Amino acid sequence: MLDDIKKDATVRMQKCIQMFQVDLKKLRTGRAHPSFVENLKVDFYGSESPLSQVANIAIEDARTIVVTPWDKTMVGAIEKAIHKSDLNLTPMSAGSVIRIPLPPLTEERRRDILKVVRQDAEGAKVAVRNVRRDVLADVKEALKAKLISQDDERRAQDDIQKLTDKYTGEIDQLVAGKEKEILTV
Repeated sequence: MLDDIKKDATVRMQKCIQMFQVDLKKLRTGRAHPSFVENLKVDFYGSESPLSQVANIAIEDARTIVVTPWDKTMVGAIEKAIHKSDLNLTPMSAGSVIRIPLPPLTEERRRDILKVVRQDAEGAKVAVRNVRRDVLADVKEALKAKLISQDDERRAQDDIQKLTDKYTGEIDQLVAGKEKEILTV
């Protein structure tokens, strides 16, 4: 019973970490990465589709993303989607290929990105703590139903707290790595 609860907590906390990592990948750090644009919604014959489903996204060099649509008539729609996004990017089309140069980050923009990273990290920590709260509630219910003893409850609380500390520490490590990446000029 308690092992199942702990496994559930571990899986849910790992999902929180994975979602945080996905959020970190979307933040621009000065180097080109396909994740900046792959989720942009493009009007694909009347329906909104992610850019990654209508084009090939590649990296030409450290500051240039190259988008090659599978359907050559999509070039205009893709450019329009990139302009409408809040990424402040200017695409340049050369026939059926769209190049997106990334301007270098200013010091002010780097600070803004760091604020976003820290906010996302706090959100991830809150999610981990919410998992802890839910799991501890399950443990208390098991105690009330007399499925476990008070000693088992104490041990479970300690183990769940250790899990929480482990995953919040992992979030802190991810933040430190991302800060270093952002501040590298």
